[in-house]
Amino acid sequence: MSAAGAGAVLLDPGTGIFDAATQMRLLAMAKQIEDTLGTQGTAEVVLGVNNLLFIFNPLDLHPEEASAELLRLWDTVEARPVSERVIELPVIYGGAAGEDLVAMSIDAGLTVSGYVRRHSEATYTVACVGSMPGFAYMTGLPPELAAPRRSVPRMNVERGTVIVGGAQAGVMPCTAPSGWRLLGRTDACLFDAKASPVCLFEPGDRVRFVVKGIQA
Repeated sequence: MSAAGAGAVLLDPGTGIFDAATQMRLLAMAKQIEDTLGTQGTAEVVLGVNNLLFIFNPLDLHPEEASAELLRLWDTVEARPVSERVIELPVIYGGAAGEDLVAMSIDAGLTVSGYVRRHSEATYTVACVGSMPGFAYMTGLPPELAAPRRSVPRMNVERGTVIVGGAQAGVMPCTAPSGWRLLGRTDACLFDAKASPVCLFEPGDRVRFVVKGIQA
């Protein structure tokens, strides 16, 4: 636990290696905080990768009390699903948008169709949303499909590109630099500043990738 200014504390139970069980407990904590203090407009929760930032009004809640409450919740909360939504994303694998697919299949000891089948048959969970608007860090990638990020990021990975980085899956919500590996593309819109809600994903959502085609 550490202070983050006068009105925020950071709970960071992670060990440096992403742990899905830890993330599930933090998801449950965030949901409980939002359902209680958050409804009063006096608190905000920012969920990170294996950490949680609790922002509050120090005139209403003393930082020591905030820290004690987070530790109490961490000790007592029950890890459980916080969302019943299952979002399906149609994907065309391979081609120019998925230029790493062949190499990743070879590295995994699979055919391209075998890699795509394993990727699309898995059910993913949104661990948190961050790094760029609408970007979801997803757990649930089959271990044999994991791949390290590139040492030199590409400068313009296009919006909708389906990607893998380490043991996590994701989709680019906008065109931006990324060192993640490229598998294909979806036409789904992940972020729209004029929509409500602006982000397609929320922490705890489950995601399925649906095969719409495989390009050479």
